Amino acid sequence: MRTALVVLFTANAATASSQDQSSCPMHAGATHKAQVDHRHQGATGIPTEGTEHHFVVAPDGGSIRLAVKDPRQTQALDGVRSHLRLITRSFASGDFALPTQIHARVPPGAETLKARRDKLRYSYSDVPDGGVVTIRTTDREALAALHEFLRFQVSDHETGDSLE
Repeated sequence: MRTALVVLFTANAATASSQDQSSCPMHAGATHKAQVDHRHQGATGIPTEGTEHHFVVAPDGGSIRLAVKDPRQTQALDGVRSHLRLITRSFASGDFALPTQIHARVPPGAETLKARRDKLRYSYSDVPDGGVVTIRTTDREALAALHEFLRFQVSDHETGDSLE
């Protein structure tokens, strides 16, 4: 897996340098989102086409929702749910390796979430078109880190979800 990721990052870097469009405002965001989507699909096995991420900031925590656009696609639906169950277990144990792979950097707030994992409660629920990871805390430092993490996700995945 690590070798595949090294090859993936090397290929992305080579492609980016040969087609550097980052100075063009019309291409910079699209290229970045495409890279995030590509890494997400490679790390999770879930095609980004046909799915939607949503990240919600709430007064006592927040949530991560991943849904399929067509719930009749049962294989994709099962993959989404399996992925979110894994996220729930991983985050609860302080493991943020997957979002680090997907975003090619440690997401803001992740280190504090890892350090304060005993102050956070993670739960998973199926919804008709996917699943939801709900995160709650009464700890101010953990809450601030969670909100920072979720806002970063909204921005990097370009979901259009509220940052408030």
